[in-house]
Amino acid sequence: MSYITSVNADEFKNRTKAFAIRVIRLEEALPKNQTAKVIGNQLLRCGTSVGANYRAACRAKSPADFVAKMAIVEEECDESIYWMELVSEAELMDEKRLVDLKNEANKILSIVVAFIKNARSRK
Repeated sequence: MSYITSVNADEFKNRTKAFAIRVIRLEEALPKNQTAKVIGNQLLRCGTSVGANYRAACRAKSPADFVAKMAIVEEECDESIYWMELVSEAELMDEKRLVDLKNEANKILSIVVAFIKNARSRK
């Protein structure tokens, strides 16, 4: 049983996968020093898990399971934003290179929050 229409689910799967690919490219463009490596690894883990956890949420067994799995997506997306902020504020990369990706992360986060609110209201 799907808690999101299949069209929306497929579109969002593609969007979160594209986000993961962009996070991978950003991590690869970071400087090759210890600080950037640690922050980049953190960003890589949470940024790529957004889509993976969303796919798991699409296979939820119940509304409660869906909400729980989407809460993980929310956390991972928010954490991605945090690490991108650190990349910028630690001056590991020019903010201009991060703006579009941070905007996309914020849009994805807003969509996820809306999915969660919608699922909770259906209970």
